[in-house]
Amino acid sequence: MRLNRLTTTGLVTTCAIGLALSGCSVKDPEAGGIGGGGGGARGIKTDVGVTSDTITLGAMTDESGVFKVLGLGITQGNQMWAADVNKSGGICGRKIKIVPADTGYSAEKAVPLYNQLKGQALGLVQLIGSPILAALKKPMVNDKIAAIPSSWASTNLDVPNVVMVGPTYDVEMINGLSYLQSQGKIKNGDTIGHIYVDSEYGKNGLLGSKYYASKHSMNVVQAPVSSTASDLTSAVTKLKGAGAKAVLLTTTPAQTASAVGVAKAQGLTVPFYGSGPTYTPQLLDTPAGSALLSGQFLTDALMVPWNSTVPQAASIRSQWTKDNPKGEPTFGPIQGYVFGLVWGQILLQACSDGDLTRAGVLKAVQKVSVDTRNLTASLDFTHPGQPSTRAQFLMKPARVPGGLDLVQPQAYVSKEALSYKTPFQK
Repeated sequence: MRLNRLTTTGLVTTCAIGLALSGCSVKDPEAGGIGGGGGGARGIKTDVGVTSDTITLGAMTDESGVFKVLGLGITQGNQMWAADVNKSGGICGRKIKIVPADTGYSAEKAVPLYNQLKGQALGLVQLIGSPILAALKKPMVNDKIAAIPSSWASTNLDVPNVVMVGPTYDVEMINGLSYLQSQGKIKNGDTIGHIYVDSEYGKNGLLGSKYYASKHSMNVVQAPVSSTASDLTSAVTKLKGAGAKAVLLTTTPAQTASAVGVAKAQGLTVPFYGSGPTYTPQLLDTPAGSALLSGQFLTDALMVPWNSTVPQAASIRSQWTKDNPKGEPTFGPIQGYVFGLVWGQILLQACSDGDLTRAGVLKAVQKVSVDTRNLTASLDFTHPGQPSTRAQFLMKPARVPGGLDLVQPQAYVSKEALSYKTPFQK
């Protein structure tokens, strides 16, 4: 594991390797322990969410809305990470406690839940959804709270509070188009279509498709839809009529099913490429399942799929299956575990800095790089305004546990994604 800018080596030497997997206990070498919450005793500053024996993190999740399957899986992954950390003695002499709150993917519901959590949590290990982040971003900045969102619009990288794990929606689309072109599916000068939710989520994906198109003399036909639209017939018909050689999706999973189903019915056989949130394995059991399995649809994720042979993924899979014998696997638990690993590294850095306050955590964020044991590409948070990585794993739907197979074993990153300047990149 890489540890960036760790100057207090006496605090971290004995656990530099262990934290990458599950965390470790770090003690003040002079005092033989760590001070209690709020007092800053023995050289460690603390404030909200940190006591003498516990670090509390909130999880603003979705367990009853449109992303409830993913939300449950991410929360389970968060909890698995916390359990592994606690078995190894905790971080900075403290155990990790995670307090989940179900927003139902409703910004209206999320605000009062956040107000309840902010009095007890140091930060947020999970925050699902662009509308939730939009509603909470200003309060998070005011309260100095760091959060890992399951929302990847690069337009939110203007503040250190948004700890974005993985490539952003615009970078995701750039890589997707690059891969399609490398496979001969599209070529310079083609018309491509982009169906996107008319929100921060979809508009950020559109930034990427327009950028790639500008570099390859392509024409982008836009088809914005509302987040609640259930029938995408008109959007697909529009793109077919425009002669689109490929269709990009930055939509909800239900809208993905509609789009590929309509395309099949209309005889539109061009490739479809969907942002990570566009797909869940439950779609394979819908009428769109055969179209999704035909090879026409590709997607991606920031981490390896559920059936990965990566040892850390196998360990997560084994524990999750034991804990949830009747559960339906998704990539959520791996994603949630990765979010935990990132928080673990941040907490280790903050402990080394002697500052476990919210302000101290925000400073620590910008000092860390994270090796996630091959669950993701290496993550680097030391460049404010930029994605923590521009590499993603390309996936195709498959009848396997988790519903996704790798298209290629290595994470994919294109030259266009590497040269692209995100909105707040310095």
